[in-house]
Amino acid sequence: MAPGRGGLQPDAITALAADAYVYGSPLVRQLSAVQACLREGCGMLAPAPFNDFAHAAGPAAPGTRVPFAPADLVDALAQLDLSGGPVRLHVPDTGGAYYVLQFVDAWGNAFAYLGPRATGTGEGDWMVVPPGWAGTVPDAVSGVIDAPTSVVSVVGRLACDGPDDMPRVRALQQELTLTHLGDRAHRTGLPATESGVPGELRFFEELRVWMADFPPSAADRAHQDRFQPLGLLEEGLSPYVSAGPALVGALGRGLALGRLRVEEAARRPADATGGPQGAWQTVPHLRDHNLDHFGVGTLDSPEWTIPDRDASYLVRAVAARRGRWLPHGYEALYAHTSRDSRGRPLDGAHRYVLRLAPPPPVRAFWSLTVYDSPGGHLVVNAAERYAVGDRTPGLVHGADGSLTLHLSAQRPKDPAQEANWLPVPAGAFRPVLRLHLPEQALLDGHYVLPPLERRGT
Repeated sequence: MAPGRGGLQPDAITALAADAYVYGSPLVRQLSAVQACLREGCGMLAPAPFNDFAHAAGPAAPGTRVPFAPADLVDALAQLDLSGGPVRLHVPDTGGAYYVLQFVDAWGNAFAYLGPRATGTGEGDWMVVPPGWAGTVPDAVSGVIDAPTSVVSVVGRLACDGPDDMPRVRALQQELTLTHLGDRAHRTGLPATESGVPGELRFFEELRVWMADFPPSAADRAHQDRFQPLGLLEEGLSPYVSAGPALVGALGRGLALGRLRVEEAARRPADATGGPQGAWQTVPHLRDHNLDHFGVGTLDSPEWTIPDRDASYLVRAVAARRGRWLPHGYEALYAHTSRDSRGRPLDGAHRYVLRLAPPPPVRAFWSLTVYDSPGGHLVVNAAERYAVGDRTPGLVHGADGSLTLHLSAQRPKDPAQEANWLPVPAGAFRPVLRLHLPEQALLDGHYVLPPLERRGT
């Protein structure tokens, strides 16, 4: 069926195209990122071919031009192609140190985790297998990870306690390996789209080609059938090469409408915590859109799934827009704020106190990092301290177990305050609190992060 036919008027085509953007933008964003990682690299990571890890040289530091990059984690990233068969993943023994490997399918669904919460910190070998695989599993492997799509991103984060800890991290990087076990050659790139498609229809062409090569779950396919009048289910030659001006206009308006819908939802996420002035903002349920694939380390429970499948498509689109490859809230919770307890913007011209009584309840670790605003970058400070948390040596706790952190551009004169000091930029700044393996009290709101209190003028 030619796109736009079947009795649909331009306004109906526009509305359907907007729905298609909400539904399909996570696939296009995810695979565009995969393509970029293969060709140009990603953030602090150099490009790497399919089925090979790219490793960061260390945690983020001043000069790292990646917004809000963590100062106490080292990134690892691999793009898996399983079209030629399974891949064997070797995970080293981290000696109890935190790490996580998060598996994300082509549609942006986090469908498996390896790490202390899910599988412990010991050495292991895992088989990552393509959809429908029915081969023999070797006795020596720790388990099987069933991939929903033949291309998968493995997003790794290794805890690092500073420059002196990097030799340990580098040794782990050397042992984190992938071996292609398939009996056929795997891809060297993603399926190609038609070259003659007008630029304004490029999104629909990418969605058409990639939907066919990376089909979603059966439940989503039923939803996908609605987009037949747009040409998204056409095979072979692209229907967009010779699309008429009326169809191009209707699709273009739908694309703009869909983008606006996602942008508005991203600015006002329904599950973000609100609260009083200066309250920390968290979005623990941004990854709950995965409704079909629950592998190792994922939680298939009402608390962590969205009951309305249609509503899940918008959440998935917002997740792809706001934070690609962020984990589920039960793996890590990220909190941020830009104002103090009286609603005033945070600025390095002032001093601030954050009193944690008690410190946040986590099973792994928590840390606080400060970035400039609006850039989201680390700023050089004389102390060369860019994160403070429960792994920071020498912190001074109160007699009741509380911890008071001091945030200021100038070094405190009191030695006790200096021990708990986190330098901030001279101008506007934004602190980010990362809570790895948060306890239930953090997730259900029984533990409330206190706002920053401004001291002095």
